[in-house]
Amino acid sequence: MRIRIVDAFTDRPFAGNPAGVLLLDAFPEDDWLRKVAMEVNHAETAFAHRLPEGAEADWALRWFTPATEVAMCGHATLATAHVLHTTGAQAGPVRFATRSGVLIATPDGDGAITLDFPTAPLTAVEVPDGVAEALGTEPRTAFDTGPNVGDLLLELADEKTVRDLAPDHKALAAHSTRGVIATARAEDPARGYDFVSRCFFPNVGIDEDPVTGSAHTALAPYWAERLGRPDLTGLQASARAGRVRTALRGERTLLTGRAVTVIEGELRA
Repeated sequence: MRIRIVDAFTDRPFAGNPAGVLLLDAFPEDDWLRKVAMEVNHAETAFAHRLPEGAEADWALRWFTPATEVAMCGHATLATAHVLHTTGAQAGPVRFATRSGVLIATPDGDGAITLDFPTAPLTAVEVPDGVAEALGTEPRTAFDTGPNVGDLLLELADEKTVRDLAPDHKALAAHSTRGVIATARAEDPARGYDFVSRCFFPNVGIDEDPVTGSAHTALAPYWAERLGRPDLTGLQASARAGRVRTALRGERTLLTGRAVTVIEGELRA
């Protein structure tokens, strides 16, 4: 069967967030899915199969890190939609049946793809004891992002502080279900982005995720309230980096980005 590596939330190879993508006839046993994801060894590998006509969605979709299955993944959804569109397997909007409900990916006229995801509910919490020491800096605010995302969202002093983080990943693992989102307002919006972030997910086997679509379902409402605009652009300032355009629409958040297929080959297992 064909397997592809797609760089998501970027318009060029070797940037953004790489995801494995496999289109299947049906989902095999979970143990096989986990082994493939471990072999691919990217933040997520997406597995999808077509659903029968009349089903609630067009394709069933699951995501696995090298360590576990996850409830929501933006970049691997974008990567899967990109593969469906570029191979001719699906034209127009794609409805995915997932553990987070039906998620829709719509191709835009300029080659980008917009994902329709549930907005993460934000609940203000006290900064947990030990988080500042694990990050190496004192957060300004802390928010729980709800069960689908499962992260602790922390606003830091400024963009430079976010970029310079060198956290203790093992220590961070104690403070959330999945991990920690560190964010700050952009120093210079003229550069084309409104806020920056970095995402650390030690609890699912990912010390730092390059570009995280699901995290932007929490970042979008957080920064929309503070900046007074529903439509924003986030820069995830990892070593690979990537941009996510966000549009807050109440209980839904639209995430827009591009993707590039970098590797295509044959899986023989």
